[in-house]
Amino acid sequence: MTPEEVGRRLVALLAPVEATASVSGGQGYARATVDVPPASWADAVRAARDDAELGCDFLDWLSAVDELADGFDVVAHLWSVRHRHGLLLRTRVPRDTPVVVSVVDVFPGAAWHERETHEMFGIDFAGHGELRPLLLPPEFEGHPLRKEFVLASRVAKPWPGAKEPGESEAGGGRRPIRPPGVPAPGEWGTTPTPAGAAGAGEGPRGGTPARPARERPARPAPGARPARPPRPEPGAGSRPEPEAGSRPEAGSPREPEAGES
Repeated sequence: MTPEEVGRRLVALLAPVEATASVSGGQGYARATVDVPPASWADAVRAARDDAELGCDFLDWLSAVDELADGFDVVAHLWSVRHRHGLLLRTRVPRDTPVVVSVVDVFPGAAWHERETHEMFGIDFAGHGELRPLLLPPEFEGHPLRKEFVLASRVAKPWPGAKEPGESEAGGGRRPIRPPGVPAPGEWGTTPTPAGAAGAGEGPRGGTPARPARERPARPAPGARPARPPRPEPGAGSRPEPEAGSRPEAGSPREPEAGES
């Protein structure tokens, strides 16, 4: 079945529920995408699995997307091992009450996916029964994949910056920038701003002083260098004494040692 046929088939199975079918991008890897209301989420997953023509018997993954004021999109990708086609199911839950029915009874493998989505986005899956931490320590507060969550590591460690187009040709260096979601210096509690994040010494309690630059001695100008002494002409002056331990050249007279006549 083509992606268009997969989408139309699931919409027909869910009637009279208002479901919308479309096709994702990806050209040859495009997938049928069906948006369903939250109340029909579990029914849509079960229909895609049990229908003989769809036969989506494998849950590839389940996660969510933060759409800010519009809420959260819960997304599940199903695959048919027999028919070799995929299906992307989506439902949108409101931000103030992000709750959707669990599909663990349809696909037991969804248990880990729903635990991770609950942990990272704060979405509740009714009927799961075991939404305990999966990746984060129990004392962790907040949901890291929500777009309003501030990445504390980006405040504690300066953002390295990025090369702008044409900077290398113009001879420019890296420009320190602040990543999205990170507050300006002085807005993050009482933690001192590290040197380099937005200038040394900024923040509520001052920043870490920048390391002083190492001073190097100035190189003399080409005309200020001392002139080298001239090399002696061949044959001029006395012959230099041979160094200790050096062997005399072949054919040169050897000086007599003590006791020799």
